[in-house]
Amino acid sequence: MAAAPTADAALTRRDGAIVLSGRLDARSLATLWEEAVAAVTPGAPLTIDLSGCSYCDLSGTALLLAMEERAGSPARLVGADPRTVRLVERAREAGAARPPPPPRPAPSLPVALGEAVVRRLDDLGLRIAFLGQTAAAALTAMRPRSLRLADTLHQAEEVGSRALPLVCMIGFLFGLILAFQSSIPLRQFGADIFVANLVAISVFRELGPLLSAVILAARSGSAFAAEIGTMKVNEEIDALTTMGLDPFRFLVLPRLLAAVVMMPVLIVAMNLAAIAGMSSVMLSLGFPWAAISSQVVTWTGPSDVFGGLASSDAFGAAVAGIGCARGMATGVGPRAVGEAATAAVVGGIVAIIVLDGIFAALFYLMGW
Repeated sequence: MAAAPTADAALTRRDGAIVLSGRLDARSLATLWEEAVAAVTPGAPLTIDLSGCSYCDLSGTALLLAMEERAGSPARLVGADPRTVRLVERAREAGAARPPPPPRPAPSLPVALGEAVVRRLDDLGLRIAFLGQTAAAALTAMRPRSLRLADTLHQAEEVGSRALPLVCMIGFLFGLILAFQSSIPLRQFGADIFVANLVAISVFRELGPLLSAVILAARSGSAFAAEIGTMKVNEEIDALTTMGLDPFRFLVLPRLLAAVVMMPVLIVAMNLAAIAGMSSVMLSLGFPWAAISSQVVTWTGPSDVFGGLASSDAFGAAVAGIGCARGMATGVGPRAVGEAATAAVVGGIVAIIVLDGIFAALFYLMGW
C-alpha cells in the first residue's frame, strides 16, 4: 500500500504569530529556512503556531531554535503536540548546558619565538627542496628532447618582448630625471658636461640592472606566482603528478630559463633608454651630440657595461625562482593566490637588493 502524500512546510502569519504547517523535516525546510528566520523581528516576543504541523524532527527543532536565537528570547509554541514540545525543551536544555569554548591563552614569549623559528625552518626546508627539484629538472632538460622549447619561447616573449615598452619608458624617464637633477648642482661649478659621465656610469654599473630586475620582479615574478598558484588551487599540479609528469619540468624550468635569458636584454634596453633620456636633456642645455657621445665613450668602458650585465643572470634566476617557489607553495582559500603573488614580489625585491650588495662588494674587491 502506497504511503499517503505529505504536505511540504509552509509559512504564514495570523494574529501576530508565525504559522508553520506541514512537515518540518530536512527536505521541506531547505527552501523555507531563510524565510522563516527572516520573518522573526529581533527583540520582539515570538509566537509560533504549530497547530498545522504534521511532523517535526531535529531539523524542525533546529529551525525553531534559530528563530528563538534571532528573537533573543524563547518562543511561545501554540498548538504543538507534546512530542514536539518535549523535543524543543530537550534541545533548549542541551544548548544551555553546552559550555562556551574557553579562550585561547596568549602564547608566552618563548613559545611564540619557538613557533616562529619552526615556521622559518619549515619554509627554509621547502626552499631547499625546491632548489633540489629545480636542479634535477634542469639536469634532465639538458637533453634537447626533454626541454619544452615552445613553452620556454612563450615565457621568453612574456618576460622580454612584452616588457620592453615598460622598460624603455622607465629607462628614458629615469635618465631624463637624473640628468635634470644632477645638472643643477654641477652647473654651479661649470661642470654641466659631466652630467653625461655621471648618468652613463651610474646606469651602466648599478641603476640599469637594479631597475630592470625590480621591473622583472613586479611584472613577471608576481605573474609566475599567480599562474602556478592558480594551478595549485585548481589541483592541476596534482593532476600532472598523478599522470607521472614532473611539474618542475613543465612549469618551473621554462619560466626560469626565460627569465635568465631575457634579463640581459632588458638591461641593455634600460641602459639605452636612459642614455637617450639623458641626451635629450643635454641637447636642450645646448651641448652638441658629439660632445655628449665623446664623454660617454671616454669615461665608460667594457668593464662598466659587462659589470652590470654580469649580475643579470643571478637577478633573473632569483626573481623567477622565488616567483615559482611561492606559486608552488600556495595554500588554499580565496586569498592564497594573492598572498603568493605579494610574497613573490617582496621576496624578489629583497633578493635583488641582497645580490646587488654582494656583487658591489665583489666588484670593489676585484677593482672593477
